[in-house]
Amino acid sequence: MKSLYRLLITLALFLLLIACDRQELVSEPESSDTYFPISIDGKHLQLQLALTQSEQSKGLMHRESMPTDHGMLFLFKQPNPRSFWMRNTSIPLDIGYFDATGRLLEIHALYPYDENSVPSRSQQVLIAIETNRGWFARNNIVAAAQIDLEALAQAVKRRGKSLNRDSIQILH
Repeated sequence: MKSLYRLLITLALFLLLIACDRQELVSEPESSDTYFPISIDGKHLQLQLALTQSEQSKGLMHRESMPTDHGMLFLFKQPNPRSFWMRNTSIPLDIGYFDATGRLLEIHALYPYDENSVPSRSQQVLIAIETNRGWFARNNIVAAAQIDLEALAQAVKRRGKSLNRDSIQILH
């Protein structure tokens, strides 16, 4: 009887330890303020992800500065023409428009507080990345450069979201 009691206590403690260990593995999603390492043609950036309509509307508004090699990635649900403006944004930026394969289509300059839209020429923009002015040029990133979609997929997952595999085309 005493050995059965010990066995039950041991089993209960074992199950409690397993339950505690599993809770450590399940973590809360990262916040929209988190920067994720994502590269374009091997050049590293730390990017915040704007995944929701609210995050995309706010963008980089009301910031005084942004660290070197940092920016914001806007991921849309479907490829379409896109347009950005700089309302309440004091930082001179560049924007790169990417298609569903992660290929850079075009780059445009964005000017502080300019409320004129800067539209994409392409009808197939799924991703946009805003960086400090000159980042693309300094890193020799030009049209046809490739974003690391695997790193993007991991970052989106860490935000507690999932990529729409019908829109993103990760090439192996």
